[in-house]
Amino acid sequence: MNNWTKRWDDRYSTEEFAYGEEPNNYLKEQLEKLNPGTILFPAEGEGRNAVFAAKLDWKVSAFDISEEGRNKALKLAEANNVSIDYQIGELETLDFQESQFDCIALIYAHFPAEIKSDIHKHLDTLLKKDGIIIFEAFSKKHLEYVTKNEKVGGPKDIESLFSIEEIKTDFPNYEIIELEEKEIELSEGLFHNGTGSVIRFVGRKK
Repeated sequence: MNNWTKRWDDRYSTEEFAYGEEPNNYLKEQLEKLNPGTILFPAEGEGRNAVFAAKLDWKVSAFDISEEGRNKALKLAEANNVSIDYQIGELETLDFQESQFDCIALIYAHFPAEIKSDIHKHLDTLLKKDGIIIFEAFSKKHLEYVTKNEKVGGPKDIESLFSIEEIKTDFPNYEIIELEEKEIELSEGLFHNGTGSVIRFVGRKK
C-alpha cells in the first residue's frame, strides 16, 4: 500500500465520518437544479455526496483508492436505503465508459499534483455532450488560510491547489455556467472547519 492510500485509509478508519454525513452545500445547491441521470463521484471517500445524489434518484457511480472510505460509504447508503456503485482503484484501471455520465461531481477531489490535470482530462471523456461538471475544491489562495487554521483542512502544497486558469485549461470545451474563486465558511465533519478559499465551477460540455 502506498503512503497516499494509507493516509486516506487511516483518515476513514474511525467510526466518525471525517467530513460528516451531510452533502457538501455547493453540490446540494447545484444538483437540486438538475434532472436526475447518471452521475460519477471521483475521490468520493465516505460517500456523503454520493448517497445524497442517490436519494435524489440519480444513478450513482463513485470511486476512490480507500477501501475504508468505500466501506463507510456503503454503510451510509444502506442506512439511507439507497444503492451506489462504488469502485476501488486508480481511474485508469476502472471500467467506466466514454460518454457514460450526465454529470461528474468533483467535490474536494484533490489528486496528487502531478496527475490532477490528466485525471480531469480523462474524466472529461466520460461525460456526455451537454453533460455537467460540478466542482468545488480549495484554491491556491487557500494556503494562507490553512497556514492560519489547520482545522479548515486541504492540501498544504500550492501545486495540489487549484486556480481559475487551471480549470479553464483542463476543461476547455465547456460552456462556463459559473466559475469563481470565493471565500467560504466550512463546517463539514472533523476536517473541514473554518474559513477557506475555494474554486467553484459549473460547466456544460459542448
